[in-house]
Amino acid sequence: MRYMAFDRPVLADTAGLLFWRLLGSGRGASMSLGADLRRWALLAVWSEERALESFMETSPVAARWRDQARESWQVRLAPLASRGRWGGVEPFGPIEEVPRRNTGGPVAVLTRASIRPSRLVPFYRSVPQVERLLSEQAGCLASVGVGEWPLARQATFSLWRNSRAVRDFAYRGQAHREAIGQTRAEGWYSEELFARFVPYGSEGTWNGADPLARYGGRGG
Repeated sequence: MRYMAFDRPVLADTAGLLFWRLLGSGRGASMSLGADLRRWALLAVWSEERALESFMETSPVAARWRDQARESWQVRLAPLASRGRWGGVEPFGPIEEVPRRNTGGPVAVLTRASIRPSRLVPFYRSVPQVERLLSEQAGCLASVGVGEWPLARQATFSLWRNSRAVRDFAYRGQAHREAIGQTRAEGWYSEELFARFVPYGSEGTWNGADPLARYGGRGG
């Protein structure tokens, strides 16, 4: 946990790193109250592939991951669509939606929100139903809840078989539709972001396997 503080100056001085967030992990498949203190994540946006390669080869942060982690997994993502802000900025830049693109290959989804203090109780009441629905989705390859702050700044990162599977979860599941409706009607979030990506390279394992292995470690 101490590296959540100690790594910040190192990352802030990393060449080519445009946006980053160190993230803790929840125990569930989406935003949840429980924390898994053994599992951590870094979300990073790079100016170019070469900057990422240099970080992985020379950064003490990446070296410690290799030395101390019992398991690690990384994925490279190209943004398909993004709306909303994170900390007041658009981390993936303004992106125009590309209709029907990538419907045949894996898709990664990131949802992130700053939850208003007055809406924390109804938000977390909705989580168990959404998690049950998520666990029933055959098209969901993997999912994890992550966050910057306990309770109020939460996110979910998930991998899906294709874009159709994402749409089925978002709009056909009653629990998820109801949660979306409440969110909008009651103003649960002070800030939110939703982004979709094409995974184009993965390495390592997540819970013992690479969820993209059957796709050759990449989407497309």
